[in-house]
Amino acid sequence: MISTTTNKTTTTPLSLSTTLSTTARLTRQNRGSVHATRGIRILSPCHVMSKALEDFLRSQLSTSVLRPLGAAGGGCISDGRSYLTDSGQVFVKHNTKREAEVMFKGEAASLEAILKTDTLRVPKPVKVAEYPGGGWVLVTEHLNIGSLRSQQAALGRQLARLHLHNISSLEKSNRIGVGEEEVGECVDQFGFICDTCCGLLPMPNEWRKDWVEFYCQMRLGKQLELVQQNYGDREAAELWTRLQRCIPRLFRGITVQPSLLHGDLWSGNAGQVEQTPVAYDPASFYGHHEFDLAITTMFGGFSPEFYSSYHDLIPRADGFSDRSQLYLLFHYLNHWNHFGSGYRSQSIAIMKKLVQHDTL
Repeated sequence: MISTTTNKTTTTPLSLSTTLSTTARLTRQNRGSVHATRGIRILSPCHVMSKALEDFLRSQLSTSVLRPLGAAGGGCISDGRSYLTDSGQVFVKHNTKREAEVMFKGEAASLEAILKTDTLRVPKPVKVAEYPGGGWVLVTEHLNIGSLRSQQAALGRQLARLHLHNISSLEKSNRIGVGEEEVGECVDQFGFICDTCCGLLPMPNEWRKDWVEFYCQMRLGKQLELVQQNYGDREAAELWTRLQRCIPRLFRGITVQPSLLHGDLWSGNAGQVEQTPVAYDPASFYGHHEFDLAITTMFGGFSPEFYSSYHDLIPRADGFSDRSQLYLLFHYLNHWNHFGSGYRSQSIAIMKKLVQHDTL
């Protein structure tokens, strides 16, 4: 679990920097940066995953060698450790919660989808398996990921290319004529091939033709249902009723086409391997490309060069700022549902702002 302090309020992003080297993690902590670790269980080399789990991994990976590398880490979501195997280094996540199957299968599918675009480097998924001793494991390639220092602009460009990949395929498919070369696979709806998790909570990804319908039903609506189940917050319910009537206005004059998204791109889920930017822990789906940018502003860590290089390829459209608030609302609600009412005030404030702005 990674934490950052914003306006004197400690907030906790919802993901685990699974492939960061221990040295990088501890260096960040010593610097007191926004990536300082809090709540991460850093285990000594002698404190390893259970022998039964490691025997299971040997069988699943068909390896005689399974040697732990460095210290193990874990956060509010999963435990993790890197290993040396017959085929090289891998990173293993283990989670015993009931949501682990959806979470790990969704992450693996997200990684595979991003890899197919050949636009943004992510760890290659190796295996998802149910552990008989309890829970599920996700195995990916091991990457020695350091802090995102010199590659901010490159990450912005590559994220934009990821977002443009499906849109370009759709445009080519609409232009294709007899005898012309066929384009690759493209998606003309919003959703994903499976549910994914932003943190521990599953996000439904049922296909919808309309982006506003998808976002209201599958993202904001689901989060606010959980808020009512857990807190019975009358003010949130009343604001949501009003906000639903305002949302279509935010999309007047623009056409939203499905882009493959990372889905959880806060600064703790991005770094670099040598001189190559890399992202990890995705919760992908096909949606509005602006959604991915919202969480980059929630906890900081991205430079002006990141945004300028992104917008060189995908310029800001009219209404961008208001839609950014709408997309931030999902993340604040998601944190409210994970960590409690410390996130209520920000969630309520965003809803009030959007509703009041609509009346001006």
